[in-house]
Amino acid sequence: MTGVNVTAIERVIDIFEAFQTNQRPMSLTDLSEALGIPKSTCHAIVSTLMARGYLYTLSRPRALYPTKRMYDVMRDVFAKDPFIEHATPVLERLRDATRETVILGKRQGESVIYLQVIEGLHAIRYTAKPGEFKPLHSSSIGKALLGSLKESELRAWLEGRELAFITSATKIEHDALIQDVLDSRRIGYFVTRGENVSDVWAVATFFTINNETLAVAVAGPRHRIEGNVVECANLLVATCSFLARQQQARI
Repeated sequence: MTGVNVTAIERVIDIFEAFQTNQRPMSLTDLSEALGIPKSTCHAIVSTLMARGYLYTLSRPRALYPTKRMYDVMRDVFAKDPFIEHATPVLERLRDATRETVILGKRQGESVIYLQVIEGLHAIRYTAKPGEFKPLHSSSIGKALLGSLKESELRAWLEGRELAFITSATKIEHDALIQDVLDSRRIGYFVTRGENVSDVWAVATFFTINNETLAVAVAGPRHRIEGNVVECANLLVATCSFLARQQQARI
């Protein structure tokens, strides 16, 4: 039963992501083909979403489209987030100071999950979305989170683990990654140089709130970040210090 329930949840998410991808009304046939499931199964899920007010029907063309209900639900939920609501204005100030994309993330399982993304002000910039997952070993936030571990914990995490190439610059040798993380921890910030996305450099550092370790990164094209790593790092350290103090004052 648990497996069936999980599958149903995944399919509901898939339906909304299908609308996000296609950005148009979709028929029941369109949805069943997009999800790769029988039309009868898709009909049962769609009927429930319609009954709860999350989808509505159009007669011409005969199709379905989400109502604003999901948006309103998630907006209300997000507005009461215990941390991001207060962190976002601070991250926006960091974005304004660097003009580059700013990302807040934390570890979830064996990956980094992006919690907030404030896109840079340049026409050509690094783009990402909250909810995206990135590898720990190749992303600047991932390196920062690995850097928050004790050396023994870092070595234990790597033991027997095969690291994947994300780009040609990704560090997959354990000794090289360990040395990079330890050296970065000593100077107080972590850098990726095209290791997660080719030609994108990023600088990150971590901080801890209520035993939760998070990290913030500034990311952008190599030609803009390469000569400004230390400046970005100084702004990052100040931002993370402020976020930690701000949250502590709210407790």
